[in-house]
Amino acid sequence: MTTRKAYCIMIAVLATATLSSCVSFGGGKAPAALLVLSATSTVKNGTAQTGPAREALVVLQPEVPRKLDSNRVPVQVDDSSIAYLKGAIWADKPARLMQMLLMETIAAKNGRLVLNEIDAGGKAEEFVSGNLVEFGVDASTMEAVVIYDAVKLVRGKEVQKRRFEARTAMGAIEAGPAGNALNKAANIVASDIAAWLNS
Repeated sequence: MTTRKAYCIMIAVLATATLSSCVSFGGGKAPAALLVLSATSTVKNGTAQTGPAREALVVLQPEVPRKLDSNRVPVQVDDSSIAYLKGAIWADKPARLMQMLLMETIAAKNGRLVLNEIDAGGKAEEFVSGNLVEFGVDASTMEAVVIYDAVKLVRGKEVQKRRFEARTAMGAIEAGPAGNALNKAANIVASDIAAWLNS
């Protein structure tokens, strides 16, 4: 074997080893598609929203129970056990997806300057926080369930808290139907929260 041929083989082996560390050729398969939340109410292209940071509404990322601190979709099997839906993977964790959906929906429906905590730079006086209690599938009722305990905080005023819940029917407990049903339920909750904040 020539030195050049041996060198080429060595390069090919190293390239294969490097690729195999990034891509799985066996075992667990990548999901067919990642699930996302798409806002049904969106800010129109070119819309400008300006104002001082102290007057902006800051939407904080909600707290979640351990079962939702994952990119997987929980299925409530019975009162005491859950499983995760096969092949259903969120593009981001539910807390982050719900935060972004709320920000878009509130900005579109209420015409508010809506920021996250970092963009507000600690100058805002009005916040929405909360707890994403449920964000999954109820196997007993064949429904997607979203429950959000929203908290409105305004400096110098009393704290307000309200529970929002939406359930949407599913034809089958599978990744596609679950993603669509959860997206619908999440948008209902986001719209209801926007209306509450605007009241």
